Amino acid sequence: MKNIGLTGNIAAGKSTVARLFSDWGATIIDADAIVHDLQRPGTPIFRAIIDRFGPGVVADDGSLDRAALRGLVFDDKRALADLNAIVHPAVADERRRLIDEAVAAGVRLLIHDIPLLFEVGDPAAFDAVVLVDAPVAARRERLERTRGLDRGTAESMIAAQMPSADKRKRATFLIDNDGSVEQLERRARDVWNRLQRLR
Repeated sequence: MKNIGLTGNIAAGKSTVARLFSDWGATIIDADAIVHDLQRPGTPIFRAIIDRFGPGVVADDGSLDRAALRGLVFDDKRALADLNAIVHPAVADERRRLIDEAVAAGVRLLIHDIPLLFEVGDPAAFDAVVLVDAPVAARRERLERTRGLDRGTAESMIAAQMPSADKRKRATFLIDNDGSVEQLERRARDVWNRLQRLR
C-alpha cells in the first residue's frame, strides 16, 4: 500500500482536491474529520479541553466553540502546546486504527489529508506528498468571502502557517490552484494519474 500525504495552506483548495480524489476512488483519512469526531460533546477529549480552557469554549448548543478555542490558542504558544498535547495522541491512535483497516481491506493507495503536515507531521513518513497551493491574495480573498473573516483575521491566519514557498520545495507533487475550478480539476487529475503509477 502506498501512503500519500495531501496538504496545503489554509484556503489553498486542498479540501476540493481531497473530494476529487475521493470521487475518483481514493480512500481518504481526513485529519480534520478525526479531530472533529474526537471533540464531540461527551468524549474524553472534549472534557479535557473544557477542563483546560474553561466553559467559554462551549457553544450555546453544547458543542465545542472552535472559534473561541482558536482565539485562545492563536497567539499563546503555551496554550497551543497544551491543546496539541490533549488532541494529537488521540488523533495518532485513530489514524493508526484507520490505516490498519485500510491494510486489511487491501487498499492500494491511501490518501492522508493533513493540513499541517509540514508543520507538525513527518513528510518522510509518506511515499509521496501532494501540495495544493494558491497565491496569498487568492487565499485571503477566499477566507474573506467564504468564511466571512475580516482582512486582519484572514492575514493573521495565513501568516500563522509555514509559507507555502518552503513547502513547494519539499513536496513530491504540486497542484497550483490559481485559476478556474476546471483548471484545478485537470491538474488534480494529472497528479492522480501519476499517483496510480507509483511503484
